[in-house]
Amino acid sequence: MKKLVNTETDKDVGEFIASIQNQKRRTDSLELLEIIKEITGKEPKIWGVSIIGYGKYKYKRKNGEEYEWFNVGFSPGKAHLSVYLMYDVNQEEELLSKLGKHRTGKGCLYIKSLADVDIEVLKKLISKSDRWS
Repeated sequence: MKKLVNTETDKDVGEFIASIQNQKRRTDSLELLEIIKEITGKEPKIWGVSIIGYGKYKYKRKNGEEYEWFNVGFSPGKAHLSVYLMYDVNQEEELLSKLGKHRTGKGCLYIKSLADVDIEVLKKLISKSDRWS
């Protein structure tokens, strides 16, 4: 099995969160940490340098290479929180229309502040990503 750049580490999640300079991003990260743990029942792990992931599954790419990845995760970046979902979030038009202020990538939600979104809708979107455990 090949290794990705962002593999699971033994880094301390609490220390990582405490090192976040932006107070609002740190507070939002602590809240998101609990929300995802409650949904998944999994302990958070640091993947790579700055991703907090929950759960783990193996997948095979079209070229046959096999990797491990997390079921759901987030990264507290400087500009926004990136919430990583393991499905095409853009297909969830109804939920996204109710979420609040956000941007999307194929498997990502970009949220500047948890105060800008409906937490219950966010929980539904996160729950859909935990289907491999």
